[in-house]
Amino acid sequence: MSGSGDNAAPHVVEDFYGVVKLLSDGSVVRGDESVLIPSWKDVVYDATHGLRVRVYTPRTAAAAAAGDDGGKLPVLVYFHGGGYCIGALDQSICHGFCLRAAYELPAVVLSVQYRLAPEHRLPAAIDDGAAFISWLRGQAALGAGADPWLAESADFARTFISGLSACANLAHHVTARVASGQLAAVDPARFAGYVLVDPFLAGVERTAAEANPPADVSTLTVEMADQMWRMSLPVGATRDHPVANPFGPESPSLEAVALPAALVVASGGDVLYDRVVDYAARLKEMGKAVELAEFEGEQHGFSAAKPSSPAIKEFIRVLKRFVHQGI
Repeated sequence: MSGSGDNAAPHVVEDFYGVVKLLSDGSVVRGDESVLIPSWKDVVYDATHGLRVRVYTPRTAAAAAAGDDGGKLPVLVYFHGGGYCIGALDQSICHGFCLRAAYELPAVVLSVQYRLAPEHRLPAAIDDGAAFISWLRGQAALGAGADPWLAESADFARTFISGLSACANLAHHVTARVASGQLAAVDPARFAGYVLVDPFLAGVERTAAEANPPADVSTLTVEMADQMWRMSLPVGATRDHPVANPFGPESPSLEAVALPAALVVASGGDVLYDRVVDYAARLKEMGKAVELAEFEGEQHGFSAAKPSSPAIKEFIRVLKRFVHQGI
């Protein structure tokens, strides 16, 4: 007679998020691979100016398991780069990064549209960032009545504001507004943290890296940066304007501002490298919680422009640790 186990139904030996199941008899069952790709949709947050936010949510079981509050995930607010003059949330370079961040962190990623210069000179973009935070605060207050995707997946108490290049600059200013009490935060206290990637900073006096740029600079030159500031700052303003230079002669002190923990990313081949490192150093001197992550040899904007490089893999690892564990 055959043993009782000979006719037992095959059981699952390996299960990759329900997409690929390997059974004990060697057979394979395949599911819907689309569950590995984050869902996304556009929502209007400012009808007056027609501004949208693109909401990304991961859909895998691993993402749910990473949530500490009933499967809910941290929220990463992301502002795209472009010198305040170009760029869009639906461009492939921005869309691709947000898909990756939503999946790999995992997190609810909110990619925010804002008005561009020179049609809308600064502080228009920063005002839009502030308007978005007010919208997000409203969503958090609604609880189960919020946008269904946010109500289901977003842990608003773990909201991080981030940006690349010019919008790392924007992220700094919006965070400072919240931390100084000028703008109510999503959480009753403040953001859980903020992330500045190659922040677009300036000043009238040249730094060493600006005066003698690396020979192989290809993504952002000093001339390009100067032109974008001329087109985006108020007419007649210099690069020491408080928006461009947060430590300039007319900039308000950050000493007493209760800034949340910061992750500052500096690319070694960036003409703005000295300014980025100086930003982190000044915060540390003030006793702020700040981590400086340096990427030697990388150029301005590598985190979005080089999606397959070892550097971006390391950047995602650093960002994931910061978002899920803090400094």
